[in-house]
Amino acid sequence: MKRVLLAAPRGYCAGVERAIRAVEEALKRYGPPVYVRKQIVHNTFVVADLTKRGAVFVDELDEVPDGSLVVFSAHGVSPAVKDTAAGRGLRSIDATCPLVTKVHKEAVRFAESGYDIVLIGHAEHEEVEGTLGEAPDRMHVVDPARPDELDLPTDRPISWLSQTTLSVDETMGAVERLRERYPGLVDPPSDDICYASQNRQEAITAIAPECDLVIVVGSANSSNSRRLVEVALAAGARAGYLVDGVAEAEESWLDGVQTVGVSSGASVPEHLVAELLGWLAERGFADVQTVTLAEESLIFSLPPELRELRSPIGGVL
Repeated sequence: MKRVLLAAPRGYCAGVERAIRAVEEALKRYGPPVYVRKQIVHNTFVVADLTKRGAVFVDELDEVPDGSLVVFSAHGVSPAVKDTAAGRGLRSIDATCPLVTKVHKEAVRFAESGYDIVLIGHAEHEEVEGTLGEAPDRMHVVDPARPDELDLPTDRPISWLSQTTLSVDETMGAVERLRERYPGLVDPPSDDICYASQNRQEAITAIAPECDLVIVVGSANSSNSRRLVEVALAAGARAGYLVDGVAEAEESWLDGVQTVGVSSGASVPEHLVAELLGWLAERGFADVQTVTLAEESLIFSLPPELRELRSPIGGVL
């Protein structure tokens, strides 16, 4: 019997919800254009929708006219970026996920305490770039797949932090290998892996062994979405694919398949999952069983710049 195992939780996390709401609220209160440095979250459909509503996405602040309003993405920015914005008289709203901000603060504390900091993550990722900027002279970025490339004296105090969207297994695997060379490696005060990334990974791990195929909805530049495919395959799924939307799904994937697992990354609107489920139903996979591993109730308030706004026009930012 053909069926779909639908992983839960999936889709928007609290940090993504907050970041998108920040752009929407800025557009509502100030009107377009509202500039956003980088993609507010890594999802092409979200970016396209906000663009239609008046958001202007830029790579760097030199593309933002003086005196304009700019939103910093959920992935966080370095202090240098904030200083540049202030120096140019830009009004800014910091939509950094609070869990990423926590890692930034941990980096500052470790640096002030004299530690060299190993940042486990992907150097090209915006979150890593922002965290690195908190202590560039003290921090050393290490790819989770290549921790042995780190070359630091063993007689200095060393701590580690990680990109929040990595998988738990790859992060802790890297930590174990680092600790073999640096036995005194100090852990952060709390796990850096985002609760939403971990919950989604655990949910897809639970369904993967029963799945002939796993389809994860998410954009290619979404680290947490890509990790879900990797985790599913490692947990026993026979095949796994990442699709930005239903248009990228291929009928050939369904050949000989009885059970399809479905999930989505933390920056994916639920309607994209619904469209995929509709596509599967048209092809005989109408039996959808939701497998829930955790309930998420966390809500983050809007950035303080918006909470402190006094009036729709000329308000305090």
